[in-house]
Amino acid sequence: MFMLIVLVVAFLLFRGLGLLGVPFLANWQDSASYALAIMLLLGASARLNARRDDLIKMVPRWFPYPRQIVDFTGVCEVLGAIGLMIPLTRSAAGFCLVVMFIAIFPANIKAAVEHIPLNGQPPTPLWLRLPMQLLFIGLALWAAL
Repeated sequence: MFMLIVLVVAFLLFRGLGLLGVPFLANWQDSASYALAIMLLLGASARLNARRDDLIKMVPRWFPYPRQIVDFTGVCEVLGAIGLMIPLTRSAAGFCLVVMFIAIFPANIKAAVEHIPLNGQPPTPLWLRLPMQLLFIGLALWAAL
């Protein structure tokens, strides 16, 4: 839920700056791309602190090397965020992020079903997590187009 709040606040801030004349935030799509990038960078930072162990617990058992998967998805988030901020790479980054958002969804399902906390907080319920994930996928696709 926190990531959704970050996304919405960043989007509103960037959209406001665009309306005030900041050229690289001049349209809705650019503002959404930058907001998604901020959300991804914040998500990647979770892999470097106390939340790391919680993220590792979220990886379904049938995936080998959960620690490395968490590391890899963190790298993907950083690269995706950077890619979204560079107009020349935005399309490729958007499509790659769609794949990543789909790939990490089983971990979100496991966290919701098994009530795996993140940093001591209860997981986002599945009934809310699915629409959030669809929003993230939609924004990544929009950035890619």
